[in-house]
Amino acid sequence: MTQSSPRTPVIGLTGGIGSGKSTAADLLVAKGGALVDTDQIAHLLTAPGGAAIAPIRAAFGDSVIAPDGRMDRTAMRALAFSDPQARKRLEGILHPLIREQTDAQVAAAIAAGAPYVLIAVPLLIEGGRWQGRYDRILVVDCPTEVQIERVMRRSQLERAQVEAIMAAQATREQRLAAATDVINNAGAAQALPGQIDAIDSLYRSLSIQVE
Repeated sequence: MTQSSPRTPVIGLTGGIGSGKSTAADLLVAKGGALVDTDQIAHLLTAPGGAAIAPIRAAFGDSVIAPDGRMDRTAMRALAFSDPQARKRLEGILHPLIREQTDAQVAAAIAAGAPYVLIAVPLLIEGGRWQGRYDRILVVDCPTEVQIERVMRRSQLERAQVEAIMAAQATREQRLAAATDVINNAGAAQALPGQIDAIDSLYRSLSIQVE
């Protein structure tokens, strides 16, 4: 009979725009957790010389490549919104590369002795393939109106622009339905440390058994 052994827990971290995902992640990293940021990985892949640039150029041409060699996000976003097939082709290029880099960073964090690994995925629920990839799902949550006010203040966007961004994301209800753990970030920053302490303690206590 094969004996099971403990494995470092891997946590999917998500939340809507303006919810405070980055703040929560930073606080958990300060407690000792490891963070793998898929958005940062995507930016590196599409930076000048990034591994995704050549296949993106081959698939879409020079019109989506900026003069400095990075992917022109504005041009690519406009193309992806106007042509669903173009969005699928872009995802077909980026997603395997992001997954490869994510897996490598998770393995490195575990090898370095991290008590748990957070994988920050802004559109985790929207991706539809999150079941089974994470041991737990941590959602940073706040009311919709709070999200809108924060993003308008932070990014100097009009309300309609923020609402359009949010319309392309999962609803608050969908995220909460998928969550195993929730950080309530509706109020002042002073309300976060106690919740962060509790989440950190929980994840440190987890022992994921594998055969």
